[in-house]
Amino acid sequence: MPLPVPGLTLEDKQKTTEELLACGAAIHEINAIRKHISAIKGGKLAKAAYPGTLITLILSDVIGDDLDVIASGPTVPDKSTFADCATILEKYNITERVPPEVSAYIERGNAGLEPETPEPGDPIFDKAQAVIVGSAGLSIDAAEKKAIQLGYNTLILSTLIEGETREVAKVHTAVIREILKSGNPVTRPACIISGGETTVTIHGNGLGGRNTEFVLAAAIEISGLDDVIILSGGTDGTDGPTDAAGAVADGTTLNRAGRKGYFAAEYLKNNDSYHFFEATGDLLKTGPTMTNVMDLRILLVGDSN
Repeated sequence: MPLPVPGLTLEDKQKTTEELLACGAAIHEINAIRKHISAIKGGKLAKAAYPGTLITLILSDVIGDDLDVIASGPTVPDKSTFADCATILEKYNITERVPPEVSAYIERGNAGLEPETPEPGDPIFDKAQAVIVGSAGLSIDAAEKKAIQLGYNTLILSTLIEGETREVAKVHTAVIREILKSGNPVTRPACIISGGETTVTIHGNGLGGRNTEFVLAAAIEISGLDDVIILSGGTDGTDGPTDAAGAVADGTTLNRAGRKGYFAAEYLKNNDSYHFFEATGDLLKTGPTMTNVMDLRILLVGDSN
C-alpha cells in the first residue's frame, strides 16, 4: 500500500510524511501529497481494478468522512491536485526540506508533465462503490449511550474537532470551568465527549502524541480543580510514535508530578508528554484495537454532593 510512484523511494515518502507531520499540516493536506506521490492511493487502485466491480468497506479516521482523504482514497476519485500539493509545500515552507526528488516530481506534475490522479467523473469509478462501516460519529454515539447509563448529563461537543492540540485543550477546559461556574452547557454530573483529530507543531525533542499533549495542556488548565477528570485517546490504541493510546489527568496531576520533579510546563514546551505521564502513571495503554476512527476525548465533572 505505500508503493511510491516510479522514480521515488519508500524512504522519500517516509521523509516527506515526517516533515508534513512536524510542520503541523492538517490530515487533508498531508494526504493530498501522499496521494500524488503514490502509485496506489488517490484512486489509482481503482484504476488498476477497472473494469472489475470494486466494493470498498471503510473505517473512517478523517474529519468529515471525506472518502478521498480516508487512507488517501485508493479506490475513490481524488479532488486534490498537483497545484494543491505545491501550495501546501509553500504554505509550510518545506519545499526544500522534503527530498528533492519529491519536490521535483510535484513541480513536474504542476506543470502538466506527470499524470494527475483520477478525478470525479472518471469512468474507472463506474463500477466502484464505497461504504463507511465505522466512524467517529458511531463511536461517540456509543460513548454517549454508556455515559447516560452511568448517570451523567451528557453532551457531544463535536465529532469534527481539529486545530492545534494545545489550543483545543484550552477550549475544552473552558467548558469544564463553565460547568463548574454556571451549570452550562450541562449540569453536574456532566460528561462532555468530543472526537476528531488535532495537530501538534513540534518545537521540542521529546516523546508524545496529540492525545498525551492534549491531556498535558489540559492538566495545566484544570490544576487544583476538584471532581474533574480528562481523558484523550486514539481509538487505534496508538498515540503518535508511542505505545500509549493517550493519557488521563485530574486536578491533582500537576501536584503529584511536581513532587517527583516533573514540571508540566517544561515537558509541554519540549513536546515530552509521554515521559511526563509515564512518571505519574497516567498513560492510557490499551494495546492495538485493530480499528481507527480518530481520537476520543471524555471530560467528566462530578457531582460534589
